[in-house]
Amino acid sequence: MYFVYILECADETLYVGCTNNLDKRLEQHNNSKSGAHYTKIRRPVSLKYKEVFETLKEARAREAELKTWRREKKLNLCLTGK
Repeated sequence: MYFVYILECADETLYVGCTNNLDKRLEQHNNSKSGAHYTKIRRPVSLKYKEVFETLKEARAREAELKTWRREKKLNLCLTGK
């Protein structure tokens, strides 16, 4: 299983990512010295949305799609799931 997720950072910006272990990745985003620089300097982060995929290829494609979206569209997805 693979997850595509949207985090909200402490500065209210949004971060889109992909992982095969969501709990571990969230821990890294909030506490690890390694990992995404973007979230490291904007802690704490909170999970706002997630989707599950069977393959990495599907998850990466969705991640790439979400990263092209404007903030408002991502927020709407987080609120409505659509």
